Amino acid sequence: MISWEGVSEFVAVAEAGSFTGAAGRLGISTAQVSRQVSALEARLSTRLFYRTTRKVSVTEPGQVYYRHCRQVLDGLEEAERAITDLQQVPRGRLRLTAAVTYGETTLAPLVNDFALRYPELQVEMHLTNQKLDLVAEGYDLAIRLGKLDDSSMMARRLASRTLYVCASPEYLSSRGEPHSLSELGRHNCLPGTLDYWRFQERNRPRNIKVSGSIRCNSGWALVDAALKGIGIVQLPGYYVREHLGTGRLISLLEHYREADDGIWALYPHNRHLSPKVSLLLDYFSEYLGDSIVPDQ
Repeated sequence: MISWEGVSEFVAVAEAGSFTGAAGRLGISTAQVSRQVSALEARLSTRLFYRTTRKVSVTEPGQVYYRHCRQVLDGLEEAERAITDLQQVPRGRLRLTAAVTYGETTLAPLVNDFALRYPELQVEMHLTNQKLDLVAEGYDLAIRLGKLDDSSMMARRLASRTLYVCASPEYLSSRGEPHSLSELGRHNCLPGTLDYWRFQERNRPRNIKVSGSIRCNSGWALVDAALKGIGIVQLPGYYVREHLGTGRLISLLEHYREADDGIWALYPHNRHLSPKVSLLLDYFSEYLGDSIVPDQ
């Protein structure tokens, strides 16, 4: 088993630049620091410091050992903070960001309920369709939809999101129902931000360019157009789920439906998750989980 004796003393000397300074930082005698470091050097069979009457400097092997020891001690300190935090009531400011529509319809009610449960929290939720820099702008986490492209962030999947292609019964009765992707070119397809729709054919992703009489970057506007029989739309479930349930919209091309996207919580890499953030993520997972909301 690895012995930890002398490690804290070694790191303290390396950072203080002297045995006396290290002793002051650790609250022990200089002689005790010297004995522990000497024992450590003997155990490693390596000189860690050059010692003179005026100066202490770290040897090259000592520099390598210091870098590893510093990481280990940082991890231990982080672990102690995590355990201490678990005993505390969540309090203070919690900042998160999410897309506008999903935030308004789905996340905001959950965040409000969470705030009621923990009244010592001050929650700040910024809804925007822009991808903000979490580190530079001081956010604890972001909720992102779809495929992720930011490898610098840690990600936790909270739920899944399904894209539906659908139209009203009135539209289908007048224009017919498409049964293949090639038939979409003969229909009034109403695109959003992108000029293509996403599908899966023979287990491979396929994008189909679409066009129609209306194009809008608002999902609610496209839902209204579809309900009025203007054309076909492709939208996430939280826009159309209710209307699919009542029959006001009909799901199309289900055989070509793309595999579900993720709904993700993103937070900065290697950042310690405080209890308030961990609790919120668990709360989101509980209420957004696939078994509860299967098409988000």
